[in-house]
Amino acid sequence: MNNTVPAVLLPRQTAELYAQWFRALADPTRVQLLAWLADQSVPVSVGQLPAVLPVGQSTVSHHLAALAAVGFVVVERRGTSSLYSLNPRCLDRFPSATDVVMGRRPAAHPAECSPTGADGGAQR
Repeated sequence: MNNTVPAVLLPRQTAELYAQWFRALADPTRVQLLAWLADQSVPVSVGQLPAVLPVGQSTVSHHLAALAAVGFVVVERRGTSSLYSLNPRCLDRFPSATDVVMGRRPAAHPAECSPTGADGGAQR
């Protein structure tokens, strides 16, 4: 454990963003959902997920919305359907967030993890 006082306090905006990320992952179903999505080679519809997770479609939709709100999941709109996939840019930032909070590495650029989409633009 690092017993030294950090030279610079983590900026409040960054701390709030990291706290949102940690809250989004505080539910085991969301962690399972992200792990499953990580194994998918193409975006998936919400209808595919109840067969994988022990919860109903409305609960899956709620969890996907929470994950999309912090940028962990990208929503791609195709007609009346929504397809979901991981936002690798955001997930690549998460280990950095834990390291920063624990004082093990300098802050990354958390703004690069955008809830609007993997490319930093609007959700597709």
